[in-house]
Parts: sequence; structure tokens; C-alpha cells
Amino acid sequence: MTTTDPVANLQTLIRCPSVTPAEGGALAALEAMLAPLGFAVERMVAREDGTPDVENLYARLGSDGPHLMFAGHTDVVPPGDETAWTHPPFSAVIDGTELFGRGAVDMKGGIACFVAAVARVIEKQGAPKGSLSFLITGDEEGPSINGTEKLLKWAEERGERWDACLVGEPTNPDALGDMIKIGRRGSLSGYITVEGVQGHVAYPHLADNPLRGLLQLTHALLDPPFDHGTDHFPPSNLEVTSIDTGNKAVNVIPARASAAFNIRFSDVWNEASLKAEIMRRLDGAAATGPLRSGRAPVNYTITWPERVGQVFLTRNDALISSLSAAINAVTGKQPVLSTTGGTSDARFIKNYCPVVEFGLVGQTMHKIDERVAVADLEKLTEIYQSFIESWFEHAGD
Repeated sequence: MTTTDPVANLQTLIRCPSVTPAEGGALAALEAMLAPLGFAVERMVAREDGTPDVENLYARLGSDGPHLMFAGHTDVVPPGDETAWTHPPFSAVIDGTELFGRGAVDMKGGIACFVAAVARVIEKQGAPKGSLSFLITGDEEGPSINGTEKLLKWAEERGERWDACLVGEPTNPDALGDMIKIGRRGSLSGYITVEGVQGHVAYPHLADNPLRGLLQLTHALLDPPFDHGTDHFPPSNLEVTSIDTGNKAVNVIPARASAAFNIRFSDVWNEASLKAEIMRRLDGAAATGPLRSGRAPVNYTITWPERVGQVFLTRNDALISSLSAAINAVTGKQPVLSTTGGTSDARFIKNYCPVVEFGLVGQTMHKIDERVAVADLEKLTEIYQSFIESWFEHAGD
């Protein structure tokens, strides 16, 4: 196998069953690709009580700046019903014009193409004048506790510094070249519990239905809108994702009710200001509301998970323009600069250097028969190669 071939690289990686948190041989395969190219490769195991150990990889070529990082993950989601797949999910079969396998687009394909691009750069002109690194986790599809965040801190403590980062997540909605992610919305979750008084539905005056109070609170979170978006971000959007009483009896008013919600928020807000706005709405709705006329204020509590995805926007022209130009040269497209979608490990990387995301078309990620067009693997490799060459040429400008 030659590492200049993205298809062969990807087949090797897919055949490693690296379902989170298992390494599955994927990091070993990646190390075998990078070491012959001159990379110094280290594999670091991160641990935390109550969570599985996760093996991660950091590899660097070069010892001085400018320093470009490629980041991603070799872990994949479970394949689901393997009998429903056209080809076994870890067989990496090419059927016609497509390569099938779990992780084909999310995101072993991006890693395979970047390795091929680096190998081609080195074959063409030698190592870049600066440093290239791979920061690869095995915990992106899981809780993201023992992955990128800890690997970044580990590398920084060893003296690593980066000037820019490209994350190879599948960013394109329909065709290669559609979209670069230049930021991500924030993500904040909360859990509301309303205490009531249990009783018989035929005697409501002897009870206090907590669902009435909970509906008042959730309505206040849903309306009015939190904002109308900004130049780079769509409007913030809150969704109530669960309402539960634990009550299976239709003739019993429950003692308590709970709700969960998540809001994906724009750069109008930060964690502190958004929590303050949510509390303002809840307190107002608890005091008054048409569903509990004559009752005392709603007795509620709210808890917040510790991990909040912070909103961010990358404004590094050299990074964005180099990548956009490479995409245009290969595909003829002018990519949209977007902040849509869910969170990614870029939310950790942005604390260390400017970061953007660009990879394959994501239509089949996490699905049965995840697959990638073989032609897209070659095109993405060409884009990455052009980007690497351009970025190092202009990094010192």
C-alpha cells in the first residue's frame, strides 16, 4: 500500500472496527502510515473515573513554525443491524463508484485523504517549511471526555503550539465543495423539575398538577424567540426534548413533572447571559400564568450539565482564503462559509488556534450503508494538497 492513495488508506482504516471507545487497530494503522513519512508518533491514553480509557494519537512532522494541525477522530458509531448493510460494515467493499463502510465519511475518509495529501506534498517537494501535525482522538462519537480536549492539554503541556487547524469532518450537505464550517453555534442543556401535590383527578382542588406549571415554564422558553440571528449565525433555537412524570395511572395527578431542553445559540449570547435570560423567563412564568389561576408560584428547580458547547467564530483570513481557493481550484465551487449543524471537537481546538472544518459529503454518516464516492476521495485529496501548499506559502505573510 502507498499512502498517496486515499482509497487504499480508507479501506485500511475502515477494516479496523474502532467503535467508540475501542481503538480497534485504527490508530495503529494510522501510525503505520505516518511513521514512514517522517512523523514522530505518540499514542496517549486518557483516563477519568467512571469513563472508559481512550487511546488517542498525536503525530508531528517538523520542529519549528509555522505549524498546521489536522484534527479528527478514528472512532465510529456502532453499525446497527449488520444484516441490513449491502456489504459488511467493516469490509470496505467498493461497489460500482462507491466505497462502503462505517466511518467512510465520518470521518475516516477525511483522515485517509489528508494522509494521502501530505504524502503527495512530501513526494513532490519534500516536507513543508514548518510543521505538520495530526491530532486524532478515539472519543469524538462518545462522551468526548477522554479525547480531543485532554489530548490538546497534554500536547500543550509538552510545548506544542499551533498556528491553524483544519478538522476533517464531513461538512458538505450535497456535493464536495459546498461548505466550510467557520464556527459553531453554542449548545446549552437544562433540566427542569416542578413539584406538585399528588391526588385524584376527580378532586383537583386537593392536588396541584405539576404539569400545568411545567407547561407554563416550557412555553416561556419557546416564545418569544431568543434572537433573530446575526451576520454569521442563524437564530438561536430552543427545543423541549422530553417531558415526563413517571406516572402510568390515568386517574392520578402526579407529584412532580420534569422536562429537558437544549438550545443551540448564536453569538448574541454567552453561557452566563443565556442562563440569565432563561432564568428570567422561568421566574416570570412561575409567578403568573393562565394554567394555574389562583395558585401559588410554580415550585421548580433547574439543573445544568457541566459541559456547555461555547459559540465561536473563526476570523482567520489566511486559513479561510487558502482553503476556499483550494476548493474552488478543484471543484469550481465557491464554498459557503457556515456555522450550521451540531457541535464538533472544533469547540475545544478554538481555544488553542484558529480552526475551520472541511471534509466529505455527510449524507450517509451514521446510517446503514454509510458510503463515499471514490471520485470524491481523490478530489478531497487534491483539495487538501493544494491547501497545504498554499497555507505554508502564505502563513508568514
